[in-house]
Amino acid sequence: MPEGPEIKRSADAIAQVLEGHVVESADLHHNALAGSECAIVGQTVERIECRGKALLTHFSSGKTMYSHNQLYGLWRVTPRGKLAATNRALRIALHTDNHSASLYSATDISIWDTSGIEQHPFLQRLGPDLLAPETQADTVLALLEQATFKNRQLASLYLDQGFIAGNGNYLRSEILFFAGVNPLLKPRELTQPARKKLAKNTISISQRSYRTGGITLPASITPKDTKPGRRYYERDRFAVFAREGKPCRICRTPIKKSVVTSRRIYWCPKCQPA
Repeated sequence: MPEGPEIKRSADAIAQVLEGHVVESADLHHNALAGSECAIVGQTVERIECRGKALLTHFSSGKTMYSHNQLYGLWRVTPRGKLAATNRALRIALHTDNHSASLYSATDISIWDTSGIEQHPFLQRLGPDLLAPETQADTVLALLEQATFKNRQLASLYLDQGFIAGNGNYLRSEILFFAGVNPLLKPRELTQPARKKLAKNTISISQRSYRTGGITLPASITPKDTKPGRRYYERDRFAVFAREGKPCRICRTPIKKSVVTSRRIYWCPKCQPA
């Protein structure tokens, strides 16, 4: 499933071609969009907004389209008249004078009054957005010290969208590694300096992944040929994620893998002692 950095990069690309532009025509191939043509076609896209792993498209009609990529959803931006070459099922295509923004395969889509979008059940459950400008290390530190979260195992907490929206499986492993924190510990079991370091890395690693297109390693230790499409890209762009048995990039100890909350997690036994 795409995580916060991937969703935000997708939103940036969509915003670049849709925000401030009139939707001249639209292909609406999802049952939830039936009868919504007048709310979309002929309307200006006022804003594209991320909420964790959800995307909100606000129209001048006073309507907002909610979409969540879930596991298989995929947005593509193309010149108008040149839809992406894919076998995926087209759900939505919004066409301006020069471009098209198309959503494939997603199933969680709905139209809301913009004034009532905050009542969406998913949005109501979200914590602060991981990559929102107002979400800072102090924000995360305060959450780690809240009674609601301080007794939760970090491996579980860092997948909870009610804690921080947009976090996900690879970010969980990478953030905990760079913070030097064992996944099985709880926030209350950490010293105050350790909680501060974890909060700082929660923001900095997520922002690095957003800037680099999914690479969590600092430039000083990123393999020179790390790029999408390369055979070992998934392994080379991370410190620990997907690197079971490989040497830790810091201490050379073999990376461990386990399954927590039904999701795989990776860590270094030496850099992240229990």
